[in-house]
Amino acid sequence: MKPSSDRRGIDCGMNRKTIYRSIILLSILALCFFAFFHYHLSTFFLDRGKAITFIKSFGPWSVLVFIALQILQVILAPIPGEATGVIGGYLYGPILGTIYSTIGLALGSWLAFCLAHIFGEPLVEKIVKPETLRKYDNFLEHKGRLVIFILFLIPGFPKDSLSYILGLSHMRALPFIVISTAGRLLGTGSLSLIGSYARNRQYEGLAIILIGCCVMVIVAYLYRDSLLSKLKRDH
Repeated sequence: MKPSSDRRGIDCGMNRKTIYRSIILLSILALCFFAFFHYHLSTFFLDRGKAITFIKSFGPWSVLVFIALQILQVILAPIPGEATGVIGGYLYGPILGTIYSTIGLALGSWLAFCLAHIFGEPLVEKIVKPETLRKYDNFLEHKGRLVIFILFLIPGFPKDSLSYILGLSHMRALPFIVISTAGRLLGTGSLSLIGSYARNRQYEGLAIILIGCCVMVIVAYLYRDSLLSKLKRDH
């Protein structure tokens, strides 16, 4: 009888942990949606000038606000994060901009992953486009970590949506955080560099980075379906 009682105690403890975690994550999600609509933050993801003015208005707290915006744009996928990445470099330079962006993207990706893992498809279907969910869901469930890293590395793939989709898989949180963060790093650094060049009016460097990024995005967009098919065959 004792082992059975112990097992029930463990199950109750796990259930309580799940409930507490769910309440915390739901509170964070509700707060994000409130901030997004109450402060009309959608305009900041579209108007770089307004976003910069808004962030700078917080003075020494601006870094935390910037990180919060990066978290928000991941959770509210599919809002594009390119604008905030450039803003990070513009405000804080290429190194600190990359660091702050990476912190925000890592936290946002982890929250998206946890939300999907706890609340499942009903939540993910409300956030991720149906065609994106259909395209990647079964594929990511059966692929290795190297393939997932490649998808986060290549420009043009819906990285924020992938965070939610991977939350539906059997992947654990720690490997996901490492892979998604490492995969985003090249793109994050490039965006920060663009913002830094723009602020310092280093137009030659800006042109080189922009051309390089545009070429990568175009190539990734044109060949992403064929690349996805190749990854399906190879793994």
